[in-house]
Amino acid sequence: MASRSLNRVILIGNLTRDPELKYTPTGTAVCSFGVATNRSWKTADGETKEETQYHRIVAWQKLAELCGKLLTKGRKIYLEGRIVYRTFTGRDGQQRTISEIVLDDFIVFGDGRKAAFEEEVSVEETKPPVEEPAGQPIPSEKTQAGKPAKDEPKEKKQDKNEDVNPDDIPF
Repeated sequence: MASRSLNRVILIGNLTRDPELKYTPTGTAVCSFGVATNRSWKTADGETKEETQYHRIVAWQKLAELCGKLLTKGRKIYLEGRIVYRTFTGRDGQQRTISEIVLDDFIVFGDGRKAAFEEEVSVEETKPPVEEPAGQPIPSEKTQAGKPAKDEPKEKKQDKNEDVNPDDIPF
């Protein structure tokens, strides 16, 4: 019976580049990207030192396709996987060894919907304002032929600095 062992990597870091999604000749999806992790500490002299480690991440099949859709450079990610060492012969004929983390699962930090909302807001801010023709109110959904609907007040006050009569407050 084989003894138990564990090959597990857990990282939280930022993507160093956009994921690169490719397909093998047999049609299997493979996605690779880089993640940077940072560490800081204080020396005996009180000086703060920082160190950055770069990791090569590889995902396969459906997970690779998800990575290609959801991840972008700079995003913070939590990932789990296993470390793999490969050797290959480079173009110059030299034998090389690289380490990779084969992805098992990941979580993207931050809200993608928030980023999409901020992008939408910036697009809205660039649109020119709609000007109302002189003397002609723009009909809304609640109006017909420019006449206010029964539940809509006839005149809306636009000035925010107007005086409020305490007798008008219902409570």
